[in-house]
Amino acid sequence: MSNLRVGLTGGIGSGKSTASGMLAQLGAVVIDADLIAREVVAPHTSGLAALVEAFGPGILQEDESLDRAALAGIVFTDPSQRAKLDAITHPRITALTQERFAAAPPGSIVVHDLALLTELGLQGGYDHVVVVDCPDELRVERLLDRGLTEADARSRIASQASRQDRLAIADTVLDNSGTLAELELQVDQLWALLQAQAQAQAQGSAG
Repeated sequence: MSNLRVGLTGGIGSGKSTASGMLAQLGAVVIDADLIAREVVAPHTSGLAALVEAFGPGILQEDESLDRAALAGIVFTDPSQRAKLDAITHPRITALTQERFAAAPPGSIVVHDLALLTELGLQGGYDHVVVVDCPDELRVERLLDRGLTEADARSRIASQASRQDRLAIADTVLDNSGTLAELELQVDQLWALLQAQAQAQAQGSAG
């Protein structure tokens, strides 16, 4: 029995993680791309060892964990260094993600929570793509509440896919410009839709 593969995305400050948490509570198997990216460079992993070999011990904190700020300072101003980082992390992230998909129980609705889904052009790899959306100005407000400066908030939003590009790949759009309760209602409706899609897929494969 195959699983239903769902891609969940949304720009920074859109509320993607909130929607992801709601889906997990409803019974989805959530694969969080951010957590996997951290796992592959955790202390005592081959990923972290490769980063130290490539960029030097200055990227480590005192407790031997990765100093993300130090690494960011090296790679974000130099495309060749960024390429070196990607060559180390991307294959490991891909392999661990595939492991997690394979480990999901048969018949699961598996939600891949991935901020860069649009940018990476991965929408074809899912049975259903969900985009969490809200106006850019509201995203800026939320990022200010998180402690970012307005310039930093706008810069981060501008570095990601445009709202239009993201909406263009959506099978379902969750409008998160209202209250938490309004988002929860939409997630409940989405869950019912995904369950029906999973059931139809199972019947199709059985037939």
